[in-house]
Amino acid sequence: MNLEEQPRLFESERDSPATSATPFRPLADRMRPRTLDEFQGQAHLLAPGRPLQKALEAGRVHSMILWGPPGSGKTTLARLAASYVKARFFSLSAVLAGVADIRSVVNEAQRHRAATGDECVLFVDEVHRFNKIRQDAFLPHVEDGTLILIGATTENPSFELNNALLSRARVYVLKALESEVIERLIERALQDVERGLGVMRIRLESGLGAILARAADGDVRRALNLLEIAADILPDPENEGDERILTRQALLPVLEGGAVRRFDKGGDAFFDQISALHKSIRGSSPDGALYWLARMIDGGCDPAYIARRLVRIASEDIGNADPRALSLALDAWEVQERLGSPEGELALAQSAVYMAAVPKSDAVYRAFDEAMHDARQSGSLDVPMHLRNAPTRLMASLGHGAGYRHAHDEAEGYAAGERYLPDALSKRHYYQPSGRGLEERIRARLARLRALDEEHGEGRPPPRRGLDDSLRSPRAASEPSPIGDPAEVSTDSSPLQADDRHERELR
Repeated sequence: MNLEEQPRLFESERDSPATSATPFRPLADRMRPRTLDEFQGQAHLLAPGRPLQKALEAGRVHSMILWGPPGSGKTTLARLAASYVKARFFSLSAVLAGVADIRSVVNEAQRHRAATGDECVLFVDEVHRFNKIRQDAFLPHVEDGTLILIGATTENPSFELNNALLSRARVYVLKALESEVIERLIERALQDVERGLGVMRIRLESGLGAILARAADGDVRRALNLLEIAADILPDPENEGDERILTRQALLPVLEGGAVRRFDKGGDAFFDQISALHKSIRGSSPDGALYWLARMIDGGCDPAYIARRLVRIASEDIGNADPRALSLALDAWEVQERLGSPEGELALAQSAVYMAAVPKSDAVYRAFDEAMHDARQSGSLDVPMHLRNAPTRLMASLGHGAGYRHAHDEAEGYAAGERYLPDALSKRHYYQPSGRGLEERIRARLARLRALDEEHGEGRPPPRRGLDDSLRSPRAASEPSPIGDPAEVSTDSSPLQADDRHERELR
């Protein structure tokens, strides 16, 4: 059972850097703050006068969920809370613990409270990894006060924890530590003789602390681990008692491959960054689109996922304002699949920049959403008889297809007044083109067709074309179509063949 019982936060022998009776402990663990005064960062929670700070100083603690990135101080804060309330401290890892482990902690906590009356704090690391059954196992014991639960998680509690547990615990959000805070903690570790590296007399070359802090990317544990590795490989000084200088040349091999930005595939960082990419394109910011695309690729995101999202953006946010965006997104996806990195990533960048720069419209997205809503809510409405298929003589005799007007045989190639929706939805107009990009001309075209509907009346056929010149469309042959010539509105997938009108819109 992965169970740690710790009556006091730090035993005196655990504070010594190393003894023959004490197993090795990493520098990051040895340097954990022992008091709130030593705790760095998270001022929004622990600055003087803040509710959590006042509660801890007063010796009162409540069940809480600490949500934040790795190395932001979740475990340390939990241990400090138990220390300030003078409670017995239990610790479980949700990765390894099961229901039997939870029961064992509960039984021990019940015995301890009955014997001493002291509070019992249970710290659960990675609490989001507990399934619903294990989360439910805590509820009655948190409810009756047997346990004060402190859970730590890097994932969004609203998605990973059940509502019953969330209603019994306060959620505190911890932030990634600023570089300046990490620099101070690095300097403290170098100077601390009792728990840190002070006895080694290490001095950092100028500017090296800032480099190390940036490489840690908000994670003080990573910073101290890198510092400890670099210290271990430093050669001994020529004279005993001399300083050891940690140079840039000595540190860079330690940092190689270790400076990875925060990006948890399937976690909050993943969804926040893909959201930022999507919204940058929607907001017509090529710079924002490039940055978030680079962040995701740098963090290890599957380029195929980004390619799929770009295709979605092309339909959802650009739509018919520039149909070429969809072709370009599909081309970029194909380049990624055929060539891989880095050529494929450049194609993705080209697609993202193009979509950020061109006119936007979500008219198709909204129209489809409304049509889907009606399809789900209106029941199984019958297909109008004139639109039904009639492949057999029997079906034709039943009226299937009767009265259907073939649009190509009508004036202007349009059956004015014809109905294509079920009777219950006959007045619906889902697609409302915007006035941007190509949709400006699409809107004019549809307005013309609706004017013809009103002119001829619903269901009343206009004259058919080809019968007599006098019955042809009143629009002169020389009059341009509202939607433009076919060559003018070509949706050629190559952005280099854009028409003059489109180039003017981009300027």
